[in-house]
Amino acid sequence: MNTLPIPLLLQDMQDLFNFFDDPKDKYAQLIDFGQKAPGLKKEDFIEENRIYGCSSNAWVKIIKNENRTYAIQTDSDALIVKGLLSLLEKLIAGQDQSAILSIESKTLLEAIGLGGSISGQRSNGFMNAIEKIQSEIQK
Repeated sequence: MNTLPIPLLLQDMQDLFNFFDDPKDKYAQLIDFGQKAPGLKKEDFIEENRIYGCSSNAWVKIIKNENRTYAIQTDSDALIVKGLLSLLEKLIAGQDQSAILSIESKTLLEAIGLGGSISGQRSNGFMNAIEKIQSEIQK
């Protein structure tokens, strides 16, 4: 479970990605995260978990913990998207509703230095993932 607030987690991500000067290296890091991410179980690939608005297929499973914190599990058939979603998993793990509602896709993409270089469809899909999570936890 996370004990760090989201701004500190974002700073950690920023520090990691600032190590790379070339955006291609940042993409390579995202792909590496995507390759290492565990993904979803076969039974979790359902419409209810689908994230719309991305050129690739992507899913998110939201888990509400007993202590009113959340976790998510994600997957995608595109490694860059899967890598982005794995960052979101790290941010959300152990956070409460108010912290999760404070997450903005633009802030996360800027923290890793890819705010202007992620394609429009990936950026929209990532934004839709965050909106889906935020909408679901408010139900």
